[in-house]
Amino acid sequence: MYVLFKTGMRISEFTGLTLSDLDMKNRTINIDHQLQKKGTLVYIDTTKTYAGKRVIPMTDGVYEAFKNILAARPKFKVEPMIDGYSGFLWFDKDGKPMVAMHWEKYFKHAVDRYNSIYRVQLPKITLHVCRHTYCSNMAKSGMNPKVLQYLMGHSDISVTLNTYTHLKLDDAKEEMEKLAKAQEATMAVERAEGKSDLHSLRGRKRA
Repeated sequence: MYVLFKTGMRISEFTGLTLSDLDMKNRTINIDHQLQKKGTLVYIDTTKTYAGKRVIPMTDGVYEAFKNILAARPKFKVEPMIDGYSGFLWFDKDGKPMVAMHWEKYFKHAVDRYNSIYRVQLPKITLHVCRHTYCSNMAKSGMNPKVLQYLMGHSDISVTLNTYTHLKLDDAKEEMEKLAKAQEATMAVERAEGKSDLHSLRGRKRA
């Protein structure tokens, strides 16, 4: 789950990752396909859009997460293969590559478990919240929209800005306060420079 929250990958991109997609030396993730399931058929599909093909960097946390994932990955005499792809990272109890459904059930179980313990309940959410959260956090951090569009794999930047960036009223107020403080600081500097120029002018007149 951590990797999803910290990369913004689609769940089908996440489940489709293979050993060859991870460049641990350069700390990058290659995304050029998805692992899908329709009925009983499990298959490899192209990315949702052409822009979905991308190479994204690993943060230190994501790098460490993948190190642990690789260390825990089971060893096979014969690697499970789907449409010519092998080296998948996650497997179910039968040794088959995990698909989105497995992770969705795991996520639902985690939410249900949380709600059974704590009074403040989590709303009904899906794994897609990981992608939403990543995009919103990157937007709030001030990331260039075009860079964020690339990382999310969106073909249309309006999708990045309008669909995934859920900035609340509090965020807007915070930005306005930052702007006001910046303007106040600028005005204070200008006033200080004005006083300095005035003192300098008076000094020259006395001389």
